[in-house]
Amino acid sequence: MGLAISLHKYDMRLLYYTYRNLAFWLLALLAVWGTLFYYAMMDEIMDETDDSLQNYAQQIISRALADPNVLTDRTDVMATYFFHPLSVEEGLSHRDMFYDSFVYVEIEDEDEPVRVLRTSFCMPDGQYYELELMLSTLERDDLIRAMWIYLSVLFVLFLLCSLLGTRLILNGAFRPLSRLVAWLQKLGPDSEPEVLDNPTKIYEFQQLNAAAQNMAWRSRKAYVQQKQFIENASHELQTPLAIARGKIELLAESDTLSEDQMRELDVIYNALGRVVKLNKSLLLLSRIENGQYSESESVSIDALVDESLSDLMEIYEHKGLQLERTRGKRPFMVLCNPILAHILVSNLLKNAMLHNQDGGRLEVVTTLDSLSISNSGSTPLDEAVLFTRFAHSTERKPDSTGLGLSIAYSIAEHSALKLDYKWCNGMHMFVLSRQGKRN
Repeated sequence: MGLAISLHKYDMRLLYYTYRNLAFWLLALLAVWGTLFYYAMMDEIMDETDDSLQNYAQQIISRALADPNVLTDRTDVMATYFFHPLSVEEGLSHRDMFYDSFVYVEIEDEDEPVRVLRTSFCMPDGQYYELELMLSTLERDDLIRAMWIYLSVLFVLFLLCSLLGTRLILNGAFRPLSRLVAWLQKLGPDSEPEVLDNPTKIYEFQQLNAAAQNMAWRSRKAYVQQKQFIENASHELQTPLAIARGKIELLAESDTLSEDQMRELDVIYNALGRVVKLNKSLLLLSRIENGQYSESESVSIDALVDESLSDLMEIYEHKGLQLERTRGKRPFMVLCNPILAHILVSNLLKNAMLHNQDGGRLEVVTTLDSLSISNSGSTPLDEAVLFTRFAHSTERKPDSTGLGLSIAYSIAEHSALKLDYKWCNGMHMFVLSRQGKRN
């Protein structure tokens, strides 16, 4: 039993998968952290600013209580403030209030952000005043821009360092896995597994090494036993079948048999012939599925079609088929075992002739990438079971074993080819193409 590994262009190596997911996770983590950090910083800045406003307001109020001339001042070096007289009712109901605002700065000719505190106090003469104190704050736009720049730089540096460290760690950790994969890719049904030299201290990889070696040896043993059984069974069947057909031939030469007896012998002889064909077909299927046809070379499907057509058209000449053969500018070349390629083409052509209508059409078209064979029919076939074994055993022709299409499909899969069926304009169409090609 061989090891088949399918690699597609969208497959991703484990390390790259880890790097990508780690990068996305770090990006999301830093984005959330940066947002929370921004609001936390702004809250802290505003809290410190409010504390400074309260402290500074207490100093101004203390000066005003000591010297009423302070009430006429407007600004000082650190801040801008205003005094607004209040009525007794307004003064008693007044509550301290903090908010953000803007103040026009003539020197810079633009509005600057400020933090404002509105508080009230009562002079010794009983007059209430509102103190409006403004203190310059950071420009949030500049702060946001600076924070995102630094966070972006931090993210890039952190990501590069993390990926570099992760790569160094994972390269060492997954090296046994890479060696194991390379060893598995060398396994084949026609050779014994090599000794796996893959030392590792990681317990899971030790278990995986042991399981892989055990699987490889068990598969090899099962393959050898199955191969021997199939060959022995086929040989043991062929011998008695050949003897039985020989005895019937000798018996048929006897002059003592009646006409009815001769007809019965003919039926038995033909039935044995079908058993012989069936035995050979099943043996061929088993050998294909066990990978016993490992040798491959470049084969021209056009040449095989022309070779098989010349022989099969003579055999089925009595059906009066109308052959239409179309060739592409360049031949359809495939990498395949030449024996299997001949069987594949022969089975498809034979199927199209055997199940064709008398006087029906047979269209054979080859292009650079495909072979299509079409024959006349009355109803479409069931695609769900078309390529399974004995799918048409209840209604097949006397010369059919019910395995022709199953063998063709197995050969196509073994050779990395694709075999499709279509029903089009009263014609059964079988299309052989390279995998990935659309027809």
